[in-house]
Amino acid sequence: MRRATVSALVVALIAVLVGIALMPRVPRLGSHGTGDPDLISAARAAVSDPKGQRGLAVALVENGRVRTAGLGDRDLAGRPVEPGTAFEIGSISKALTGMLLADQAAAGVVQPDDPLGATWPAITGPARDVTLAELASHRAGLPRVALGSPLAWARMLWSNVSGGDMYAGQGVDTVRGAADRATPGDGRGEVHYSNFGVSVLGHALAAKAGVAYPDLLQARLLRPLGMTATVLASPADDLPAERAHGSRAGGRPLDPWTATGYAPAGVGAWSTAEDLARLAAATLAGTAPGADAATARFREDGDTRIGYGWFTTRHGDHEVVWHNGATSGFRSYIGFERATGRAVVVLGNTDKGVEPIGLRLLGVPQEEAGAAAPVTPVWIGAGLAVAFTFLGGLSLLGTGRRRELDRVTLLAAAVWGVAYLALGHRMGDWSVVPAWLWPVGVGLSAAAVTMAAIRWRALPTVDARVPWRRALSVASSLVAAVLAVVAVTT
Repeated sequence: MRRATVSALVVALIAVLVGIALMPRVPRLGSHGTGDPDLISAARAAVSDPKGQRGLAVALVENGRVRTAGLGDRDLAGRPVEPGTAFEIGSISKALTGMLLADQAAAGVVQPDDPLGATWPAITGPARDVTLAELASHRAGLPRVALGSPLAWARMLWSNVSGGDMYAGQGVDTVRGAADRATPGDGRGEVHYSNFGVSVLGHALAAKAGVAYPDLLQARLLRPLGMTATVLASPADDLPAERAHGSRAGGRPLDPWTATGYAPAGVGAWSTAEDLARLAAATLAGTAPGADAATARFREDGDTRIGYGWFTTRHGDHEVVWHNGATSGFRSYIGFERATGRAVVVLGNTDKGVEPIGLRLLGVPQEEAGAAAPVTPVWIGAGLAVAFTFLGGLSLLGTGRRRELDRVTLLAAAVWGVAYLALGHRMGDWSVVPAWLWPVGVGLSAAAVTMAAIRWRALPTVDARVPWRRALSVASSLVAAVLAVVAVTT
């Protein structure tokens, strides 16, 4: 027994050293800086904690002057962010869709109080009666997301685990079909954020104009503003060539989103700090097509009101018109303050929020700007990191101490001991948990595997009254372990 313990400790030590080489690498805002030097300094000063950020593209509009800068790295290869680097902008696109409504209303094509059914006759279900203004202000009582089938929901859940494209396959027909089946809920008239509702609005406006949504956006908003670097990437072949690459704040790379159905809400939308600065400056000046969309019309809570897509929030003495974006591995923020004539754009290529950076650049004090809100509660990301890292080794040690044990059961426990390490590495939020804990978990699992290997020779292959049931149970457990590892590592 003494020899077995010594062997396990030696193997554990070696495994810890290997684990150190492989432990999660948490992004940290890099030293690269391109563009306006003063803005680079101001942006760095506005970043309260560089851990969890990899790269930022920033634009500041002040006194009619536009300045841009890039900070840090745009990808794992360490290439620098530049002011013209394309980032996934997510829900900032909702503000663009709201501006399309205001633009089309000004042109007399539609009116904000027009019902959806009159604008998009293909919708014949109960949702046909909601108005375009309700859709633009998240007051239509529609769900946050509506997917086309149980398979699509399963794909979305799988994507949350695998880091893949959760909107893959959600086309315009999917959104139209879901809208035809949707029934506005009891929350109609109140602000309840809905990706689905804004997507329906965008396609309804496009249907009224007789074109596809990307073409309407290009003709009525992007081209007039000179936003040549703003694109809707669907399919994935349309992704910008020199784009930033997104990841978790803990370091895990994530796939971009591409889907025509949810494009008006921000899926597949890419832009640059330079392009969005043009949008911010023109909207602030009131010269952008549909700039009236930024006018606050409806109240969400005590501090926030909403127009068509754009939110207006009071932060102490500052009243900021804004929208943000959150996709798989990117965060974005655009905001302006009419009282000061200042506007800001901040784009980041991890899922750590950038809103506080934008607010500080607008002059909002740190205590009012707050801190970046995590994608999920801190305890979830930290819990996944710690639990998965140590669960496999502890479970295997417990299994190996059983009196009644067989090889197939021990094998399954050993496989899960390794699988849990992979899950902890990829799914844990290592930006809030010390990364050195993972090599410790590797050492624990290695010691447990060593103890299991020493006992292996003395165990029967299957020790059960019904051997085939035990074998089937173990086989299913092994398959689940393999699928879990494949999901988080491919």
